[in-house]
Amino acid sequence: MGCRGKEKDYDFDKCDFKDCVCDILRDIKAAQDEVAGDNCCDYGCKQSIDDLVGGTMGGNGRDTIPVILYCEGTCKPFKGFGGKRCEDNSNNFDVKESFFFRVKDVDDDCCATLELLLSPETGSDCGCECPAEQETEDLSATGICITVDLKCFCHVTCLPAISAL
Repeated sequence: MGCRGKEKDYDFDKCDFKDCVCDILRDIKAAQDEVAGDNCCDYGCKQSIDDLVGGTMGGNGRDTIPVILYCEGTCKPFKGFGGKRCEDNSNNFDVKESFFFRVKDVDDDCCATLELLLSPETGSDCGCECPAEQETEDLSATGICITVDLKCFCHVTCLPAISAL
């Protein structure tokens, strides 16, 4: 139901708070559109998708939209961990961590396979507490994938499209 009452007048006592924030943000967006006209973002998921498929850049060789996910409840950025067998083919593993992912697959139940993206400078441990601290120069696919339940996340940030493969 949300908080809709009279035009731009909210009755917070009768508010279904589950949808209230959404309703208010829709009204803010509508008001901004009225005064600002063009309300496009320079960076974000829509722009990244347009760049990837050539909508604005016209086929630029980019193949990946790096994403950052935020855990529901804590609203903290999600750091994924995964490992691969060491190059000497022993029973040892090279474990990596990253805040940046490439979407490999999403099934009908909202389970996703994500590939960790790392800069060659990062090594096996970024040692970062937040995505802004992680090295992003030349982010590359690692071949290390994790499976996540997308219903556990409340926010996604899309970074500009890159060539990671």
